[in-house]
Amino acid sequence: MLQSETTLKTYNRAEKEVIHSIMEMTNHSNFEYNFGCMALTVVEMKLTNGFVPITAPKVSSKTRTVQTLIPVEPFQNVSAAEQKVGIVIYNSNQQFNPRNASIMSEVIRVEVIGRDIVNLTNPLKIFFPVNNYTNHSTKSYIYSCQYYDEKGNNTWKTNGCNTTQINDTVVECSCDHMTAFAVLLVDVNNIDGQQWEILSYISYVGCSLSAVFSASSILSFIFNRNARAEVSSSIHVSLSGALLLLNMSFMLNEWAATWTVEEVCVFIAVTIHYSLLCSFTWMAIEALHLYLLLAKVFNIYIKYYMVKLSLIGWGVPAVLVGSLMSVQQLTHPFYGAKYVTLWNSNATNPVCWITEPLVLYGVNLSYFTIVFLFNTTVLITVSRQIFKLKKVDNKHKKIPVKDASTVLGLMCLLGTSWGLVFLGSGYTSYPILYIFCISNTMQGFSIFLWMCQTARPEQQKAAHTKSLSTVDTFTIEKHKEPK
Repeated sequence: MLQSETTLKTYNRAEKEVIHSIMEMTNHSNFEYNFGCMALTVVEMKLTNGFVPITAPKVSSKTRTVQTLIPVEPFQNVSAAEQKVGIVIYNSNQQFNPRNASIMSEVIRVEVIGRDIVNLTNPLKIFFPVNNYTNHSTKSYIYSCQYYDEKGNNTWKTNGCNTTQINDTVVECSCDHMTAFAVLLVDVNNIDGQQWEILSYISYVGCSLSAVFSASSILSFIFNRNARAEVSSSIHVSLSGALLLLNMSFMLNEWAATWTVEEVCVFIAVTIHYSLLCSFTWMAIEALHLYLLLAKVFNIYIKYYMVKLSLIGWGVPAVLVGSLMSVQQLTHPFYGAKYVTLWNSNATNPVCWITEPLVLYGVNLSYFTIVFLFNTTVLITVSRQIFKLKKVDNKHKKIPVKDASTVLGLMCLLGTSWGLVFLGSGYTSYPILYIFCISNTMQGFSIFLWMCQTARPEQQKAAHTKSLSTVDTFTIEKHKEPK
């Protein structure tokens, strides 16, 4: 656990103990304290039906008026000493904002002596005056009622809270538990809820098929002696392995996000990130191998070639992810539950992923941009070479069709369709989203078809070396050596 988080937890725990002690010593039915940094109102709940309206105290004249409706449900059938509620308001939200969240209201804490109030049948209601904001970016933002998770990782979360915007300046929060609350400004995915559900179904179906065929590629490689002798097949199956890990971890994502054990979500997020970087790296290795075949005209021999490629393909992502996990020990967690808010819904969808935007864009986008530019350059170079061969050999009328299918197969191997992420940046285009979703979740299936197509008898390989499909350069070189 981070030292700063440990200190924050200790401070918040001590603060709660002090608040509870003050509440126990208060004998008045309604008494207010002002400590300069915060103000506390202690109210003895009179057992009536429904709710008891309580106005939060003010720390200073600048503090805005916050109205609360406290349900009487938690105060029934308890001792008189426990029939008290404390409403705390803070002069500053600094202790609740270690990660620079956009807090748009005062922070309100609702406390009950000696108990944690959860799963309320009648949720408590808080009416927050909120700050106005001007949106100068292409992103969309909404107000979101959230609670501060003091027992978890000191972050703001939406579980159990619903948001209703009364007007431009007031937001109603309804929550089924009692802790610290505030209204935050969060960015929204400009995706319709129904479209999100359809895209989710497509992703799960595509990932399931891709996982099955990626596993089939790996098994066929294991039991095929000729395939194991080819460097190209080894690279293909390594990419299939990375995609299998990515698809399997992705399918466990939403389940892990709802799991009560936070470490499960962190593990899935780390696994997804690692497998995604591995997939990008093996796509780059596919392009590198293809370029070496083209540049050296199949006449290459590098000692321990596949071992070195494996160290790069699996090792570089491991170093990156390991470094991030080491750095987060000094700052704050980079992996965990991330809440996705849709523009036409107050509900949020938790996913296990990278929670730090700087890591998400600084590492992933930069890494993929380099891979995409390199792979695109190699693809263009190889495609030009393939179509040049068409002019040399005009005897086969079907060559143009074969050339097109070869280029299409290479696009799948090199992950060109992942470049659609650049076209969808800054705005929402449903056609691009659907193409991106279908093409990338089916990449494992495409690689399986490519491996099946290129797995031809040994006597036919020489006739197709110009297609640059899957020639084993190591085997060719060994055949040239004198016996």
